[in-house]
Amino acid sequence: MQDNFQKINDYEWRLKRGEGRLADIDLFLSEKLFEAAQKDASIDQLIDASKLQGILSPLVGLPDIHEGYGLPIGGVAAFEAKNGLISAGAVGYDINCGVRLVRTNLEASKVSRPILRKLLEKIEEKIPTGIGKKGRRGELPFSLKEIVEGGAERLVKAGFGFPEDLESIEEKGKMDGADLGKVSPRAISRGKEQLATLGGGNHFIEIQEIFEVYDEELAKSFGLTKGNISVMLHSGSRGFGHQICTDYVDILFKRAQKERIFIPRRGLAAAPITSEEGGSYFQAMAAAVNFAFANRQLMSHDVRESFQEVFQKDPKDDLGMLVVYDVAHNIAKFEEFEGKRPARRRRVLVHRKGATRAFPAGHPGLALKYQKTGQPAIVPGSMGTPSYVMVGTKEARKSWFSINHGSGRAMSRREAFRKITEEDFRKSMGEILYNARDWRLLADEAPLAYKNIIEVIDTLVQAGLARKVAQMKPLAVVKGAGVEG
Repeated sequence: MQDNFQKINDYEWRLKRGEGRLADIDLFLSEKLFEAAQKDASIDQLIDASKLQGILSPLVGLPDIHEGYGLPIGGVAAFEAKNGLISAGAVGYDINCGVRLVRTNLEASKVSRPILRKLLEKIEEKIPTGIGKKGRRGELPFSLKEIVEGGAERLVKAGFGFPEDLESIEEKGKMDGADLGKVSPRAISRGKEQLATLGGGNHFIEIQEIFEVYDEELAKSFGLTKGNISVMLHSGSRGFGHQICTDYVDILFKRAQKERIFIPRRGLAAAPITSEEGGSYFQAMAAAVNFAFANRQLMSHDVRESFQEVFQKDPKDDLGMLVVYDVAHNIAKFEEFEGKRPARRRRVLVHRKGATRAFPAGHPGLALKYQKTGQPAIVPGSMGTPSYVMVGTKEARKSWFSINHGSGRAMSRREAFRKITEEDFRKSMGEILYNARDWRLLADEAPLAYKNIIEVIDTLVQAGLARKVAQMKPLAVVKGAGVEG
């Protein structure tokens, strides 16, 4: 299949529709990343997805593309709102897995390693890590129904955050349409237990130094100062979202069979957007989206408290711990795009799986705060490599205003456990502090298990999808072992 892709330029490849494919497939990959993508089933998964009813061109593979369940991670699939499909597998199990970046006024050079260690310990005291862990807060002053309907907004109203946080969250921290009534009792049971927990896998809380600024004006508008400390949180909807995906893969697949809709593989189980089952999945997914926004909001509050206790200073007035942005990267959303005639706009359901929204300056979907700059698009590296703040360009229309959500795996977890030695792990981490007492618990998350983040970011830039604003390097990281199941 590699030979069938047309090389558009050094960073773009295209497989035109035909032979059952209803949409073009566009890959945004360097030569090296394109070769790497041949080693797993990610491109085959895109080819299968291109055969779904109502799919629009292009179906997109981003620089971090790697094999997932159904749609590959680093994939973007858009469908006509009127006659297209909605797919649970094209969103993924960790619904609204996303990243939040919090800036501070602290200078990294003045924060010693013993202080960093204290911060890690305080954060671990407050936030459980690893799969299956339950929250430590006990009874919260609101119900699960309030959380899934109110998202981060409900948390802020209860005092767990600052009002200005909401302006810096995608969807302002609350996606419309959520309905707990569309969620199974099993998912509800898991949701009640896991709010304010980090989880395992690639989830993390990372204390960073803003190491490089590429665009002074944009960095200043986002509150990013070279040499200062920032904190990045990466987590999602935990077992709540995982169970919703599990439930609806079956439900949507049965509806597709009933209507004789062609589904190339079970992981792409989908039903018409306008069907009862499709609508119910959207409402259940929105519930998980809001749960995840609330989860990151509550963990941000815990992180702020940790900094307050260590430095004995107010997290807002003294430490300047404000949200730069919080963006989802496993989600399906209705968005409007210009049609062939500029005056006409079409309503599209965009599935982003391991993909980050990157609206550029002037996009009508942006909050007023970001109209002149574009929204910050956050791309984390692995726990031993840099992370980046980007902004999308108008050229990102060709990827449905999407960029990748990270560096992307180069090894499966099983392969990483088998191949990475203690020497490899410790060398790749260098002076970075981490919370695990046994390195083997985190071997699957070692930097060596991931693609080169610098090449991934450079590919984004060279393809014209985004511009670099700032780079952050990790100083200390909290991780949890295991992967949600």
